[in-house]
Amino acid sequence: MSLPHYPPLAEGEDPSNFPGYRSTQYRFPKRPLFHLPQGIGEITGPLLGEDRVGPNDHDLTVHGHGEPIGERIIVHGRLLDSGGRPLAGQLVEMWQANACGRYDHKVDQHPAPLDPNFTGVGRTLTDSEGRYKFITIKPGAYPWGNHPNAWRMQHLHFSLTGRALPQRLVTQMYFPGDPLCFQDPIFNAVPDPRVRNRMISTFDLDATVPDWALAYKWDIVLRGPDATQIETAEEHG
Repeated sequence: MSLPHYPPLAEGEDPSNFPGYRSTQYRFPKRPLFHLPQGIGEITGPLLGEDRVGPNDHDLTVHGHGEPIGERIIVHGRLLDSGGRPLAGQLVEMWQANACGRYDHKVDQHPAPLDPNFTGVGRTLTDSEGRYKFITIKPGAYPWGNHPNAWRMQHLHFSLTGRALPQRLVTQMYFPGDPLCFQDPIFNAVPDPRVRNRMISTFDLDATVPDWALAYKWDIVLRGPDATQIETAEEHG
């Protein structure tokens, strides 16, 4: 088996410590790392069967008492390994801000309205071809205080659980043509522009539903030279 090649980091270098993104100073390890042995629960769980994911969990627009506010969109793609093979039966979770740029979370105090018909959380399982799909509302940009006049790009958070919780990977998807990409430190913390571009979805007219919703396609690749950038620490904003 041929394993993917990863260039070694320079001594003292760690991409998770990015000065432009102020919060990394609180997340970056200040002591040497050590190996934490895995227990039986981490190796064998979680055992999420298909009955645990509801038939409408992928549709973030149908869980209120009415239509959520904002532009309805379809987000779809495939989950692939480093060899381009589809990964079936994988749990994909997604969360986001609402159309006004606010999360349905007590910590978010951005003075924008909450949508009573939108929680911003969904999940689905990949099919036999590794395909996933979400129906949701296009998120708004929001201020986040990282630097003067700082606004986060419109984005969706994705979580991939794998076969056990220690395998969980978290990343973000962005939208094409976003005018805020030049000054978003989280997006620009990825130094390689080719890798950054793989974090941006593609508008998909073929999957767009007439008079109902625009569609965006975004494949997620695990490991290898074409891997989707994965966050080293889970982000919530």
